[in-house]
Amino acid sequence: MDAKTLLLQQWASCLDEEDWFPPLEKVLEDITLEQAVWKPADGTMNSILELVCHLLFYEKRLLMRFLGETANEPQAEDNGSTFRLPTETVQNWKETKQEYFYVHRELEKILAKSEHEDLYRQIPGERSLVLELKSLAMHDAYHIGQIVFLSKMQGAWAAKRSF
Repeated sequence: MDAKTLLLQQWASCLDEEDWFPPLEKVLEDITLEQAVWKPADGTMNSILELVCHLLFYEKRLLMRFLGETANEPQAEDNGSTFRLPTETVQNWKETKQEYFYVHRELEKILAKSEHEDLYRQIPGERSLVLELKSLAMHDAYHIGQIVFLSKMQGAWAAKRSF
């Protein structure tokens, strides 16, 4: 299996294809705004919404850099700033999820269309596309696990799942 095929499988597993962990689209499907902004009482974990904002930040930044649209890329002072929230409304929760799904799929389209040389071309401010997408897929899987855990802590995780 070549690197492109492997990455396409990993990328799809993070969003909408079941594999060893549930895909984010399924995980977020029934999460309400109240559940999305909830944090454990000790306050040491990020909320689901903060985690989705964090994932969106890094994927959107890579997409903008790949497209050469660095003026439109999201900005953050540090990693902690990437968890910042929009105003906590149902509409913003829906829009944040939809933007994440859109950006993830755009990166998937780029990967699917990429020739071998494109995969290894350095992206301004980043490493190569293949290395960045590999790292982002692992990063997504890590945070999807946190989101599932937060869902379970709230009783929002269905007892019976297909995965």
